[in-house]
Amino acid sequence: MNAALRSVLYIPAVNPRALAKAASLDCDAVILDLEDAVAPQMKVEARAYLRTAFEAGLFADKRTIIRVNGFEEDGGCALLDADLAELVPCTPAAFLFPKIARGADLDRVMEKLESLSVAADLQVWAMIERPAAILALPDIVTRAQGARARLSCLVMGTNDLAKEMRLPAPPSRRAMVHALCASVMAARAAGLDVLDGVFGDIGDSLGFEMECREGRELGFDGKTLIHPGQIEIANRVFSPSEAELRMAQAIVAAFEAPENAGKGVITVEGRMTERLHYDMAKRIARSG
Repeated sequence: MNAALRSVLYIPAVNPRALAKAASLDCDAVILDLEDAVAPQMKVEARAYLRTAFEAGLFADKRTIIRVNGFEEDGGCALLDADLAELVPCTPAAFLFPKIARGADLDRVMEKLESLSVAADLQVWAMIERPAAILALPDIVTRAQGARARLSCLVMGTNDLAKEMRLPAPPSRRAMVHALCASVMAARAAGLDVLDGVFGDIGDSLGFEMECREGRELGFDGKTLIHPGQIEIANRVFSPSEAELRMAQAIVAAFEAPENAGKGVITVEGRMTERLHYDMAKRIARSG
């Protein structure tokens, strides 16, 4: 697993003021968006803004992911090729590829990156935003293994998924529970991070917090955001509470006590606690 990804903020690459502000925000990472947030006639200008921002060192202390344009409906990739050619030298932490629908899509991605001789530690993130992708999750996550493996994170595109599922507006999360759970299960099976989709009503902080809590209960590592005002809530909800942290520390301390060496089951604060709880507690203690 990577470092915390509780809050990951989308920032339109075409907005220089937003790019300049991004580095000072308290989100765990930013997605610099060249795809949906940029009109076709502004793509060239948006790439130039990103190059300038990276060259100025704006993101030196911020984990940055660039969402590039994807493969087109006819199989073409002119925008994607231009994105990669210009922005691979910026060395972001990852490129986020939209509309991944099958493992073969990631094979094409890897071939393009290899042709550009990208850094060995460059990661690939994949948008899961089509019904076909949900059905192909086992195939998609196999691309996290092997010599060419770069895939490290799945990102839910819940708005696009709702559109493709023909859900009435505003879409109900109930209709997407299977897709959300399947994505978490697939990510965990492959050792990947997985992020919940965005919440569109910027003014509804209560609704946003409720959706964050649901996402955490479903097993997501964090949430993608569309506004800086959502960062504090996401960071708080996707961090262990004081009670969770205290209990995790107690479990770790109990299993690591000399008298419990080698034991598979012990009692901690009146609860039967197994080794699997010890492993979970270590992860929680580290995140706190």
